[in-house]
Amino acid sequence: QVQLVESGGGLVRAGDSLRLSCAASGGTFSRYTMAWFRQAPGKEREFVAAIKASGEPTLYADSLKGRFTISRDNAKNSLFLQMNSLKPEDTAVYYCAANTDDILVVVTTSSASEYYDYWGLGTQVTVSS
Repeated sequence: QVQLVESGGGLVRAGDSLRLSCAASGGTFSRYTMAWFRQAPGKEREFVAAIKASGEPTLYADSLKGRFTISRDNAKNSLFLQMNSLKPEDTAVYYCAANTDDILVVVTTSSASEYYDYWGLGTQVTVSS
């Protein structure tokens, strides 16, 4: 059973940066495609970024390209999301997710969530204006 635990969220001001982490256990992290999603209050879950098991390629939501960077450290069973120039509209709960078949589905809409088998409980990011 794969377990995912996100951390690194918090309250920041617009323009600040945050780095989220996701620690994986109970499986073979280095074989999984991983992704970040987010969900704001009253909105559906939104795709943020994904990364293949090998580290390449990566995939981003068009609206977040250039500000967010996904990366991983397979030796440490960890996934990261570097978020720069944060905006109030980035406020959401951020989730990491695993596709244990190492399939990077080129879907950047909310339906991308259907392709991920395991999910963390999320970490709250709040950006004040």
